[in-house]
Amino acid sequence: MRNSGYVRQVDTLGRLVLPIDLRKSLEIKAGEDSVEIFLDAENKRVILQKYNPPIPKCIFCGTIDNVTHFKEQNICSRCISELVETSRAE
Repeated sequence: MRNSGYVRQVDTLGRLVLPIDLRKSLEIKAGEDSVEIFLDAENKRVILQKYNPPIPKCIFCGTIDNVTHFKEQNICSRCISELVETSRAE
């Protein structure tokens, strides 16, 4: 981990501003992206990381297109159609 050289004051609401060149290098867009906060309590460090939410994939075919979350699982519309057709055939 390298020192960025930035020192920022935390305001009375606990906020701090990330410098624009730091946001640019991490590709963090104001108003669009989120930042994850990790605590390394042992070393008294706070670690910030751009948040990249997991992309839901179909549990059957692995596609990321037209995925629906159903009963704790992600299923795409094509696999749902195939399941419906299979259940009608039985």
